[in-house]
Amino acid sequence: MAYKSDIEIAQEATLQPINSIAASLGISEDAVENYGKYKAKLDLHAMRELPEKGKLILVTAITPTPAGEGKTTTSVGLTDGLRRIGKNAVVALREPSLGPVFGIKGGAAGGGYAQVVPMEDINLHFTGDFHAIGAANNLLAAMLDNHIQQGNALGIDPKQITWKRAVDMNDRQLRHIVDGLGGKAQGVPREDGFDITVASEIMAVLCLAADLMDLKARLARIIVAYTYDGNPVTAHDLKAEGAMAALLKDAIKPNLVQTLEGTPAFIHGGPFANIAHGCNSVSATRTALKLADYVVTEAGFAADLGAEKFFDIKCRVTGLRPDAVVVVATVRALKYHGGVPKADLNTENLEALEKGLPNLLQHVGNIRDVFGLPCVVAINAFPTDTRAELDLVEARCNELGVNVALSEVWAKGGEGGKALAEEVVRLCEAPNHFDFSYPLELSIEEKLDAICTRVYHADGVVLTPNAKKQAQQLTELGFGRLPICMAKTQYSFSDDAALLGAPKGFTVTVRNLKVSAGAGFIVALTGDIMTMPGLPKIPAAEKIDVDENGKITGLF
Repeated sequence: MAYKSDIEIAQEATLQPINSIAASLGISEDAVENYGKYKAKLDLHAMRELPEKGKLILVTAITPTPAGEGKTTTSVGLTDGLRRIGKNAVVALREPSLGPVFGIKGGAAGGGYAQVVPMEDINLHFTGDFHAIGAANNLLAAMLDNHIQQGNALGIDPKQITWKRAVDMNDRQLRHIVDGLGGKAQGVPREDGFDITVASEIMAVLCLAADLMDLKARLARIIVAYTYDGNPVTAHDLKAEGAMAALLKDAIKPNLVQTLEGTPAFIHGGPFANIAHGCNSVSATRTALKLADYVVTEAGFAADLGAEKFFDIKCRVTGLRPDAVVVVATVRALKYHGGVPKADLNTENLEALEKGLPNLLQHVGNIRDVFGLPCVVAINAFPTDTRAELDLVEARCNELGVNVALSEVWAKGGEGGKALAEEVVRLCEAPNHFDFSYPLELSIEEKLDAICTRVYHADGVVLTPNAKKQAQQLTELGFGRLPICMAKTQYSFSDDAALLGAPKGFTVTVRNLKVSAGAGFIVALTGDIMTMPGLPKIPAAEKIDVDENGKITGLF
């Protein structure tokens, strides 16, 4: 059989009209706002009174490696598998960012025969949500600089401006800039910079807002700068939140599409999983829970980042309670954690696999023992996996009382996800003792220590003198009771990307603390977290093209 790329598989699919997908969920035509034949937004007001009935399943993963893990593919295939065993299921995912699409990652709509479609639209502009977020972000930046230009009645210190501009593209040239040059009429010269749109606090705000009025209230609380006296300046102080909310009035509505098998899919929002909480919008998740019996969603990066924030931030803020967790792993990635170079991962190596397995087992142990949730390990199948390797993974997981399901969704779609679906259904009825990794009543430093020791298995946390001062200031400003959003490398349990597996005997150093007051959490920076990526030497954009008929090629 000839190999087919993801986009070729997607383009061969016969899609159902989006109104038919909506009707299968019992959504009235009045609640569907069409964006062409195969995409729609849903009117939140029309479903406000519906009760939430669904079971919530979180898909997370081991620590990411260059070998890949496949969370989105597993999420889509699991949902298709649930439908194949007769369950009313939907999937709720994040929207891809244009930056990674044109950069190193390529498309982000699943893979093989477990994709959401139309994949080209989803990866390129989609319904315009990210553009609206970027516009709202930059309106606030423009109003901030205009306030300073027009006399600076608030006494804003230009050297204490924390708000950056945003663009949804990987562009390292914009990380650090000087603007306002050219004379008095051109603005006040100052150092500035851009974040990629998914790193904007407005993205996190939109994804945590319950509705449009909650969105506007959160926008008002965003801190953009500090005065010469050290007092915070908010978007409300600049009278910006009304216009920003007007730009976002459609962006807050969940997007409805479908999988290759016609399973309904909500794709909405996409905050970073290190400087923000890394999961799709609350509005999409809650809407899905009202319309389906099983809702599959995913969190960014590994369970120590994405899942921890899903639990400690998203679930805490919303009252959502997950029913089961899927931890995705591959034999190849586990061998990489065991020290095997990427070029040699296709060769059986039980010794390296044994060395890499503690990474998986530590994530699984956290889900069960820290957060109190039942879980299953989904092994994303590769043709090079051997029976001995698969048996070893299953044996080690069974020793913890956790089952393993082989996921073959990339090659077989929903049919390859039925075994995983059966185990997930069983787990949704299992005892659930969900808890957070820390109580909000703890001090900022105590909450940091709880995450580092309980989730990362560090010996403790170390705050630099600067971070200690910031913790005191944030507490004095009334932000001490907010949850913590840890910004650290995704490539290790530790704050050192080179420490693979399940490292021991380390501490985590927090260098800076800043409040995302609109989103409602404190960001703890453990190092240089990239909020504006650059393009690689050979960007994915070089392979993307379109013909005279509008057919796109090269998109993953």
